[in-house]
Amino acid sequence: MAASERSIFGNTPIPRYLQLADLFRQRVEKGTWPVGCTLPSIEQLMAEFDVARVTVRQAISLLSGEGLLSPQRGRGTFVTAAGAGHQRQLRVETTLGDLVQVYKGDRPHHDTLEEGERLPALRPSDGIPAPRYFFMRRIHSRDGETYCVISIFIDQRIFKRAAARFRKELALPVLTSLPRLKIASARQTLTISKADIEVAQLLDIPVNSPMADVRRVLCDRNGTVIYIADVSYRGDYIHLDMDLKP
Repeated sequence: MAASERSIFGNTPIPRYLQLADLFRQRVEKGTWPVGCTLPSIEQLMAEFDVARVTVRQAISLLSGEGLLSPQRGRGTFVTAAGAGHQRQLRVETTLGDLVQVYKGDRPHHDTLEEGERLPALRPSDGIPAPRYFFMRRIHSRDGETYCVISIFIDQRIFKRAAARFRKELALPVLTSLPRLKIASARQTLTISKADIEVAQLLDIPVNSPMADVRRVLCDRNGTVIYIADVSYRGDYIHLDMDLKP
């Protein structure tokens, strides 16, 4: 393996053609290769990425199957679709009200992996723990494509007030719609990570794919943690738009 190939792709068990296909896909989705354009020749791509001819052909074949590229004998490879990245992005809002509004209009499919009573691992800065919590772990998907794994802990006293809705609907809009429930504080943190083996299998993505890990903590007026969620999003589904106050 050439030194430049190691520097581009790193030491990972993920096949080179899959990594190369991801790079090609990003160029299509970002408009670097717009619809209708012709890709550089196979020889040029081999030189740019320092990979074998078969690796380039496999990557093109994969994206051809997705409908993004169209290889044509004697003419080259053409971009035939803009990709789905701009359509499937989820905004990471910076206020609770905006976040709830996004989720109120969002209807992803969700599958429950497990549920039951369980205590969350709270940090000292999170707040006061509730006596008991109801736990749900779910996978969310849209149009048959999974995009996040979420673990939710809800103060069991609150969960019982709308158990059927919490199980059927997205938890955050249900929580904020409950009458006489005052949310005094809400915090959200986002960190960049990589998919471990379990998350990669659940989301059907390669191990070490970019991930955005979001942690949300809501407390009542007494400082009790009434809701905590740990969400692992596919990196290509996240769009962070921040209003930078002057």
